[in-house]
Amino acid sequence: MLMIRLQRVGRKHEPTFRLVLTDSKNSTKSGKYLEVLGSFDPRLENKIEQFDVAKIKHWISKGAQLSGTVHNFLVHKKAIEGKKMNVLPKKRPIKKEVKEEAKSEAKGEAKKEASPTTAVPAEATSVPVAEAKTDAAAPSPTPVAA
Repeated sequence: MLMIRLQRVGRKHEPTFRLVLTDSKNSTKSGKYLEVLGSFDPRLENKIEQFDVAKIKHWISKGAQLSGTVHNFLVHKKAIEGKKMNVLPKKRPIKKEVKEEAKSEAKGEAKKEASPTTAVPAEATSVPVAEAKTDAAAPSPTPVAA
């Protein structure tokens, strides 16, 4: 499958990017590409980008897929229609904390299984009708004033 994605070029701490058409199986750092579709320099204040929008649309019509970052960039520049997508990874808890939580949950479940449930069925909590009438008929004790 063909992909349109950014390829980093330039020196250390001086990134510049090429927008390239490449096979999705190629590594991002392999340097192999079929065609250069533009360039992007994020270091400059006006962030110079030179994209060939006609070629990009041509390759999209042929079935090439956009990477998430390129898709968001082209939507922002209004070169293509659509909504931006979230390309950042989901935050996940540290694995050590996950293991500790799993252990505490396992202990909690073991305690629940070991202790009998004190839930009383609804039938046992209801007061029989005959007892309820006798309790209501009995006089209530009056407080004694001292």
